[in-house]
Amino acid sequence: IRGETVAPIVSRTRGCGVEAPVTVSAIDGVKLSMAATMDCTTAKALKTWINRGLRPSAGDVVRLEIAGAYVCRGRNNQKGAPVSEHGRGKAVDISGFTLANGKRVTIARDYRREKMIQAAHRAARGILGTTPGPGSDGYHEDHLHFDTAARRSAYCR
Repeated sequence: IRGETVAPIVSRTRGCGVEAPVTVSAIDGVKLSMAATMDCTTAKALKTWINRGLRPSAGDVVRLEIAGAYVCRGRNNQKGAPVSEHGRGKAVDISGFTLANGKRVTIARDYRREKMIQAAHRAARGILGTTPGPGSDGYHEDHLHFDTAARRSAYCR
């Protein structure tokens, strides 16, 4: 995992912040479209998904399109909602990826017709605690949301 440790993130908003954040720029040769700040547990889970879920499903992936990582906000950007796992550094949103042959796929455009994206999404179950995407709830139609929130059972749609 390439990146750097950064200073703890504190917030005046109750529930937001990351005690030991890292800003990740690449994972096992897969570049991130932008540096993504998260906790180490989430970075390690993303690495596991890349190697056990994404690559076996999609092949040689060279870039992940990051739609979001740490940001202090309510779930689904809804005012008054409980703090999102993004606000705890435990979530990352992926809107697409690029293969070594130059092919770019996006969740919004290609999810329904590209079986490899669906297979990679299904493979996140069990690696990450929460994995909504297209068809789950209306808030995740254009990206895959992965987080490492502690749950009694995985939430996968």
